[in-house]
Amino acid sequence: MADNTNKDNLRREQALEYHAGGRPGKIEVIPTKEAKTQKDLSLAYSPGVAIPCTEIKNNPSDAYKYTAKGNLVGVITNGTAVLGLGNIGPLASKPVMEGKAVLFKIFADIDVFDIEINETDPDKFVEIVKSLEPTFGGINLEDIKAPECFYIEQRLREEMNIPVMHDDQHGTAIISSAALLNALELQKKKIDKAKFVVNGAGAAAMACIKLYVALGARYENFTLFDKDGVLHQGRTDLGADRKPFAIKSEKMTLAEAMKTADVFLGLSVGNVVTKEMIASMPKNPVVFALANPDPEIGYEDASSVRKDIIMATGRTDYPNQVNNVLGFPYIFRGALDVRASAINEAMKLAAVKALAELAKTAVPDLVNMAYNQTNLCFGPEYIIPKPLDPRLLSTVAPAVARAAVASGVAQLQIGNWAEYELSLNKRLGLDNQMMRLISNKARRDPKRLVFADAENTKILKAASIIYDDGIAYPILLGNETRIRNIAAENNIDIDDLPIIDVRSDEMEAKREFFGSLLFQKRQRKGINKYESLKLMRTQNYFGAMMVETGEADAMLSGLTRN
Repeated sequence: MADNTNKDNLRREQALEYHAGGRPGKIEVIPTKEAKTQKDLSLAYSPGVAIPCTEIKNNPSDAYKYTAKGNLVGVITNGTAVLGLGNIGPLASKPVMEGKAVLFKIFADIDVFDIEINETDPDKFVEIVKSLEPTFGGINLEDIKAPECFYIEQRLREEMNIPVMHDDQHGTAIISSAALLNALELQKKKIDKAKFVVNGAGAAAMACIKLYVALGARYENFTLFDKDGVLHQGRTDLGADRKPFAIKSEKMTLAEAMKTADVFLGLSVGNVVTKEMIASMPKNPVVFALANPDPEIGYEDASSVRKDIIMATGRTDYPNQVNNVLGFPYIFRGALDVRASAINEAMKLAAVKALAELAKTAVPDLVNMAYNQTNLCFGPEYIIPKPLDPRLLSTVAPAVARAAVASGVAQLQIGNWAEYELSLNKRLGLDNQMMRLISNKARRDPKRLVFADAENTKILKAASIIYDDGIAYPILLGNETRIRNIAAENNIDIDDLPIIDVRSDEMEAKREFFGSLLFQKRQRKGINKYESLKLMRTQNYFGAMMVETGEADAMLSGLTRN
């Protein structure tokens, strides 16, 4: 007990020191223009500033040209439903809003002003936020309690001409939807046939359900529970959004409902689901226990009774974390970049599908290293990308931007999508611009690249990524059975890549041809005819001769051999 108390005290002190140390808080405002000389100051403020002011007065859209509006999001709350803390008020919620600002910046290079409003009346809150429209390019509503949050978001979306999203609702919905699509695919279940049990019918849960329906789930396949029990047709406290999901039976319990549930979604409180409930679910269940900090059932408990389960939580210490940071930075990035007037269903669905597809691609070693893993790959313990995957920005934001253009809410067109994706990568401030230039040049004229050490997970993963990115055409050297087994075990797609077993009987004629060429080149420099033929049974020499004879353009080696 004493040890736990000491650990809690240490965590408390560390957290307070983190927020108080140096400059208090987590954010600051930094000028983007020089302001060193008198001339700089006269341009930044008086009298020079009058000129862009006049331009904007004559053409309001020029605000995006001459100010930071187009890259500025307001993170706005009244502190009535702060995650894990409840109604703590606007002032106490400020550290959370500053944290959200940090995430916007580091993941998508979006600037944020956090706005904590001391107002709980929904209509007054709406009027305050509406009045801020000239300042921002988008509004991220945060930690506002239900049902007021539904009303507030709906009115602001109807009455403002910039994108508005309540992330507590839609962020969880988008990320969990991507996870759901992949989990159902792995479990070989169809979304329109799957039966859902949902515990918790608040803002986030209802947003999830509506998005699942948009993806193909059917109203009649849902059974919902809240703190008052099952949502049934005899209840008089159900709003218009929850009525379509009310069932006839008022005596249905969570334990009974779980017996027919293909999917369980929990957005309620911890430890309300038992091992027995999980054990009673049909074959190949999907369990999303998203209550924080304690899920509806622990990962170990659920996994201990069902080996066929695919499970997600909201926690970082277990596989398949449903983390809103996978969504909101990139959704707003895409929306801002085409100057969208709203974040609509098409844009949300585009984000869902982009996330789901990204999880199926080979995971770069950079991501494995970040999470102390050796081989993350699509499967039951990896159904959604990791938050530190650097590909998220250039994958999700363009998908959202394209959907905005296609659905008619974009006020700006992107002429060259490849250049746009490149600009997104540059936004991250990575020190690999030279590598990006080389990659782009390679894509213009992809070369045939021999991988001499193909019997290796890292090499196969690299070859798959290079092929998918259009950088080169890989040729794999090694034992075909061994290579395909490694690829299958690690879920690496190499189906389209040629494999050459240099030791096989089929390659005997080629070995003799390459050996004779090598002998001609090196016969008076230390290699005889027998040695030259023998060397062709090694992948490095065989690959080098492929380059020599023009059957390949380059060879990559050195991982396992000198």
